Amino acid sequence: MKLKFLSLLAAATLMQAETMQFTEYVHVSSSTPEYETTHQRVPYQECYDEQVPVSRSNTGNSNVAGSVIGGTIGGVLGHQVGAGKGNDAATIGGAILGTIVGGNTIGANNQGYNQPQYQTRRNCVTKYRESRGVREFVGYKNVAYYKGKKIVKYSNEKLKSIPITVTIDF
Repeated sequence: MKLKFLSLLAAATLMQAETMQFTEYVHVSSSTPEYETTHQRVPYQECYDEQVPVSRSNTGNSNVAGSVIGGTIGGVLGHQVGAGKGNDAATIGGAILGTIVGGNTIGANNQGYNQPQYQTRRNCVTKYRESRGVREFVGYKNVAYYKGKKIVKYSNEKLKSIPITVTIDF
């Protein structure tokens, strides 16, 4: 009976596995500074001047002037051709015909005498240049060993020890 009781007690103890955790500090064997080389893209502008033709709307002013002159001359000539009530019709017809002919002929002829004009336009393009590599400090690589296993911890300063959590299951 005593043996049966001890067996049950041992089985119950095994079924209740316990875990124990504690923090242990491991001595750092080496701390080395770590650097990283970085490159930066530096923007700059390249600018140049360019001569571009300026489009002018000559048709408006030349055609208006040609139409007015043609309409006036046509009206005067039409007025001299007709007589009586036909005189008014001839004057109006001459003015209309003179406006059409003057706008097309005088305005079109004026366009040939205009010199093309140019305007200076400044164009700029953004380009990039790679800067020389810059070595920047990124932190310390702290190395320690615990039971034959290497432990590495990075930090902003040299460490004397690294805290580790040890877990024991029983």
